[in-house]
Amino acid sequence: MAHLNIVLHEPEIPANTGNIGRTCVATGTRLHLIKPLGFDISDKAVKRAGLDYWPKLDVTVYESYEDFLEKNPGAKIYYATTKGPQTYVDVQYEEDCFIMFGKESAGIPEDILYNNQETAVRIPMINDIRSLNLSNSVAIVLYEALRQNNFDHMQLAGHLRTHEWR
Repeated sequence: MAHLNIVLHEPEIPANTGNIGRTCVATGTRLHLIKPLGFDISDKAVKRAGLDYWPKLDVTVYESYEDFLEKNPGAKIYYATTKGPQTYVDVQYEEDCFIMFGKESAGIPEDILYNNQETAVRIPMINDIRSLNLSNSVAIVLYEALRQNNFDHMQLAGHLRTHEWR
């Protein structure tokens, strides 16, 4: 079973992280958050935000990027950035790989990107726009990775409540 990992490097906007968490729950994907976070993820804050799916989320929080690397030795990491030299469909997402996204205001630090050029990927856009919303970007890249792995642990057919499909 191909389990994937989404990593948010210093996320700032709680609604984005909440939407990404919901996508992770719906896809069986692990979420990794690298501090500092721009919001509180205590039980009280999560309940107040109405994130009823949060207890079902497989989430790990790290003190820093270095802490993340130390606790995930040998991890294959793809770095999603508007500055990437290749598109997100140009790579093969391996089972248990990590796909990292940067904070909303600045993305992933350029030193990290420069040192990982071969796995830096981008979503194509026209030149006039700075970037897509973070939660939308995660969904786009994650579903490509899931597609490449044949959605192997996911329900592929839906069911109507009042009829049967022919």
